[in-house]
Amino acid sequence: MLRVCVVGSLNMDLVVKVPHLPQVGETVTGGVFSTFPGGKGANQAVGAARLGACVTMVGRVGADPFGAQLVDALRREGVDVAAVGTDPESPTGIAAIGVDEQGRNLILVAPGANARLLPHDVGEAVIARSQVLLLQLEIPTVTVLHAARVARRHGAWVCLDPAPAAPLPEELYRLVDVLNPNEVEAAALTGISIRTLEDAQRAARRLLDRGPRHVVVKLGDRGSYYLSSDEAGHVPALGVKAVDTTAAGDVFAAALGVALGEGRSLRESVQFASCAAALKVTRMGAQSMPSREEVEAVLRQVTV
Repeated sequence: MLRVCVVGSLNMDLVVKVPHLPQVGETVTGGVFSTFPGGKGANQAVGAARLGACVTMVGRVGADPFGAQLVDALRREGVDVAAVGTDPESPTGIAAIGVDEQGRNLILVAPGANARLLPHDVGEAVIARSQVLLLQLEIPTVTVLHAARVARRHGAWVCLDPAPAAPLPEELYRLVDVLNPNEVEAAALTGISIRTLEDAQRAARRLLDRGPRHVVVKLGDRGSYYLSSDEAGHVPALGVKAVDTTAAGDVFAAALGVALGEGRSLRESVQFASCAAALKVTRMGAQSMPSREEVEAVLRQVTV
């Protein structure tokens, strides 16, 4: 069984469905309020576990009810939570999320204990026994860099979802095997505004030149563009009715890492990830992830 380590964030998502997303200064009266387990790291851990991987989560929560609920949710998914620490001095991270009738979202994050996950909290042995490391940017960059160094020493795939967008150390680019930004993050990292597929190609090339082995630019309902030294192409998005796009990128990142770790080609891995993300957006809640069987069934239809 593929072993995956996720070093990243755990947040409680506070979600309100609204008729439309607010503009600056606007108050929008919403519908049903719900809470869902979330955080990019925890979302990716659940995504990888439901795809059949043996997953270990490294993170930090507060000593409060939200923290206990998040850890319990991961445990129920079969994720190893022994490396999720409890911080007595900081609250659990939260994300306030508005979701409109088209499934689009607006997210505000208070990182809480996630901001206190430091390199000494990341045990080398946890990463050393994994074939794939999944990383995001809702924890300190110094911790992300440390985890990537450890994974590279031990020969694991280093997969970085550079979200939320932030400047990256040049060393981190060189440690990454696959970098998978969305179009907003790719624009922030390259200075290239992505309006067309050609823009995505130029951004992917600029990112690849910095050191990653593979780059995948997620383009929302326009699909994904992928690039490596020997592969390049576009995978269209699947036509689905979106209910909640929250964590679609997290599902994509988890599925991409799992597929690459299992030895699929870059194109095959992007197709697999696209199917997983398409299934996710048809369901409410960040961790309403598809199973391996569901993804494979859709993938067979797409590739026939």
